[in-house]
Amino acid sequence: MPVAVASAAGDAPDGTLELKGGSVAAGVGFSWGSGTLTYKGKQYPVSAVGFDVGDVGITNITASANVYNLQKLEDFDGNYTGVAASAAVTGGNSALAMQNQNGVKVDLVSTTQGVKIALAVNGVKMKIKQ
Repeated sequence: MPVAVASAAGDAPDGTLELKGGSVAAGVGFSWGSGTLTYKGKQYPVSAVGFDVGDVGITNITASANVYNLQKLEDFDGNYTGVAASAAVTGGNSALAMQNQNGVKVDLVSTTQGVKIALAVNGVKMKIKQ
């Protein structure tokens, strides 16, 4: 079950997201990942490109998220950029709030102990795999 931070309005999420990724090379950071979006009781495979952890030696990264403002499945695809700062998460995990051009908000929390997730300069591209 996702451990993502709640939305500012306290609304129930429209979906949840689980991501897994790995480092491409030492010092490059986490730039890619894949996962599963759960929306309206169905699961959809997702790709994600553009995360950065900046930690050398991290080989496996996991994160979970609550997804908000997802009115229709096709609104999920897009380029996500950072929005208001996320709340601190206990246990050494980090949180990241991001939103795409369709208004879909993802509150992501690293579930890998001690890893700080950040967005790449151009944001994160996420889409549902067909």
